[in-house]
Amino acid sequence: MKKAAILLSLGAIALAGCGSSSSSKSTAGASQAAAKSAGCPHDPVRFAVEPYDAGPALESAYKSLTSALQTNLACPVQLIISNSYVAEIEAMRSGQLDLGEFGPLGYVLAHRIASAQPVAAFADPSGKPVTYTAGIWVKKSSPITSIAQLKGKTLALSSTTSTSGALYPVYALVQSGFKCQGVSSCQGITIKYAGGHPESLLALTHGTVDAAEVNSQQEATAEKAGKFNPADYREIWKSDPIENDPITVRGDLSPAFQQRVSAAILKLTPTQVASVDSELGTGSTGGMVSASDSLYSGITSLAQTEGLSLKNLG
Repeated sequence: MKKAAILLSLGAIALAGCGSSSSSKSTAGASQAAAKSAGCPHDPVRFAVEPYDAGPALESAYKSLTSALQTNLACPVQLIISNSYVAEIEAMRSGQLDLGEFGPLGYVLAHRIASAQPVAAFADPSGKPVTYTAGIWVKKSSPITSIAQLKGKTLALSSTTSTSGALYPVYALVQSGFKCQGVSSCQGITIKYAGGHPESLLALTHGTVDAAEVNSQQEATAEKAGKFNPADYREIWKSDPIENDPITVRGDLSPAFQQRVSAAILKLTPTQVASVDSELGTGSTGGMVSASDSLYSGITSLAQTEGLSLKNLG
């Protein structure tokens, strides 16, 4: 079955099987029955990716990985580019997704409320999970040299459910003396959520904010594309290394299928995930490595410290 990439909309997915003729319903039913007899929970198995870059860029980057996953899993796989971090979590909670790649914070929330189970993470050549860093940047001509000097200024962040685009920068603000309400707002500074990492970077380069989050992945991707020259900017804060995105499977699917997903993903070669490595800006060529919930314990602890839930993330 030909795989497709679509924007993830809960309404669109829920309506995907509506409006069919009796003939098409019969064909679809036969196809679904065949998929189930082969141990596939849906036809196709639905695999979503968080919107950490523009949809077309992600669709292109994930084609090879999805094709190889489909072969290894022996199930048709549909690549879905989510239109928001929250939508992806809600889709898995409602049973509309089978597999999902989440950012670390998105995973923590999806694990908590949607039973997302981590299967694998992207690895370096030595077989260790790759990491990235969050950062806050200003223009080189700016007098701002520290987070404390952002008082009275405007800061662009990416999304309230982003690890490097909200969780870590807001924690850094708190550590510097700002009083914050979750990740939504902080006294003494104006936070503007741009909608994503590319948009946050554009807010900085276009000069519509005084500072912006630019994580190491976005920095590498934008620099490679000629859209960002680090020499023209200054990083005033940088986080400790952050564990990269896990690929997860919905926890209420059969243990046998979950094991098949794990085997299929861990079988992916460095070549098959190379385009995703490039899109993530990891600079890694190590394929995939097993991941467990304990790998993200630091993120879980930080989210609990800031009292985060879907309700206050929007």
